[in-house]
Amino acid sequence: MDTQRAPSQSRALPRTVILLGWVSFLADISGEMVYPLIPLFVVGVLGATATSLGGIEGAAQCMAAIMTGWAGLQSDRVRRRVPFVRLGYGIPVIGKSLLALAVAWPMVLAGRLIDRLGKGLRSSPRDALIADAAGADIRGRAFGFHRAMDTAGALVGVLVSAALLWWFGRAHAPQVGETGTGDSGWVFRLVFGISAAFGLLSLGLTLLVREPTTAHDDADRAATTIGGRLGLPAGYWRTLAILLIFALANSTDAFLLLRARDLGYSPATVVLAYALFNATYTIASYPAGVLSDRIGRWRIIGLGWIVYMAVYAGFAITGPRGVWALLALYGIYMAATDGVGKALIADHAPKSRRGAALGVFHMLSGLTTLLASIVGGVLWDRVGPSATFWFGAAMALLALVAAALLRPRIAAAQSE
Repeated sequence: MDTQRAPSQSRALPRTVILLGWVSFLADISGEMVYPLIPLFVVGVLGATATSLGGIEGAAQCMAAIMTGWAGLQSDRVRRRVPFVRLGYGIPVIGKSLLALAVAWPMVLAGRLIDRLGKGLRSSPRDALIADAAGADIRGRAFGFHRAMDTAGALVGVLVSAALLWWFGRAHAPQVGETGTGDSGWVFRLVFGISAAFGLLSLGLTLLVREPTTAHDDADRAATTIGGRLGLPAGYWRTLAILLIFALANSTDAFLLLRARDLGYSPATVVLAYALFNATYTIASYPAGVLSDRIGRWRIIGLGWIVYMAVYAGFAITGPRGVWALLALYGIYMAATDGVGKALIADHAPKSRRGAALGVFHMLSGLTTLLASIVGGVLWDRVGPSATFWFGAAMALLALVAAALLRPRIAAAQSE
């Protein structure tokens, strides 16, 4: 496995990693122009409930999860990653166009499902391309670079979104409890349409991505043979189990934005606060990846989970002034766990099965996030917003305990 291979001869990031970083940069400009507006659009403009919002986002995550698992397995089977990547960056253009036309929350659901279908098709094959291109000694750095580019695009996207809200005047934005799709929703629809254009640019850049020509080595084939039906070893499954416990805490980020709105923030201010989250996420992602190469993935992930607990507990008790600091900290949590988590999964998978390993990881994480989002929405509507955040903090603590108990067994399985 890669964790036992000699260090890479060159520490320069491969062309494939850099190119995919720019693809994700453009795609996230498109995606994050839309994402922070969805809870404001669904609840504030279309008049849906928080439970409906949780269901929409949970179902969207479920779609991405299922398709990510399928695409990962298929890309291993056909030994081609790039077609999945190109299709996955093209389909979301349709989904965002549908959001621009939505007049009721089921249309938002349809648009989000189409959008996440594309994400599901591209995520595992793209991550497998990155893992294949980067040796174990620079894999954290490679995923950190990709997350930094991805999130830099997200930062640009939310700033563009905020600028459009400001430019067209959000003085008549719907207030808490106000509904209706008339003049109050047209700026949202404009932003959704512009985001689709950035999606087309991302799709065009994927035409420069090429399939790797490296063959699978004998160790990879042996690992596939002895690793069970999916060709994945015991250390992988134990690692996955811990990450899934944390996924029970990780409900949709839409609840954070909805909480900011309920604390009195205007739509433009919500988007700017979300931009701060993306700024800290961007800045910290690459250093977190580099540090995980040096001191270990689990240490960085554990630190991220501690930050997550603090943020969710903070959202349970904070007033309006605390939102900015908490969202900034939330970016630190994401930087410490997202790219580093993918590198950790890749570390425990043979090269020939990395698509399956990452696909199963994304799939089961997404299904668990669906459950967490539904639970979070129900707690929000029936108990109160604080209950949603206390539940997330408690589940993150449980994941930390599970990691402390199971990590020795993972290390033992890896050394066998």
